[in-house]
Amino acid sequence: MASLDEQLAGLATLSQAQLRTEWRKYHKGQLMPTGLGRDLAGRAVAWKMQERVRGGLAPATSRELKRLAKQLHESGDIDLGKQRQLKPGTKLVRQWHGTVYHVLVLEDGFQFQDRHYRSLTPIAREITGAAWSGPRFFGLKEKFDAPAS
Repeated sequence: MASLDEQLAGLATLSQAQLRTEWRKYHKGQLMPTGLGRDLAGRAVAWKMQERVRGGLAPATSRELKRLAKQLHESGDIDLGKQRQLKPGTKLVRQWHGTVYHVLVLEDGFQFQDRHYRSLTPIAREITGAAWSGPRFFGLKEKFDAPAS
């Protein structure tokens, strides 16, 4: 089997029909969109080839991109400044009723007391016994005061 570098270099020599075949192979049988230029189609196939060999986006990054795409589709705009990004390895510390709690930020969620969680909210609920917003409990979101009347 050819190396990844050889496969990528070979994309430039493929006919349009061969490129469509490669597209279907790497895009779960989907047909290549009509009007998609040869250059962009080749780049998309190259991305998928590399993704299979080297791995794709981290789950958290993929979720964030989907969230931004949905926001753009619904409102026509995206606000990159509102979402605070936590880097894997960050440790969140919160004191609650005299006990200090530590949460480790992972690539695909959070670790608390040797267990994996997808979000902070169930961790906050476990600590407090009440329905708290996890990001707010850990100080990642500000509490907005009600407007004065």
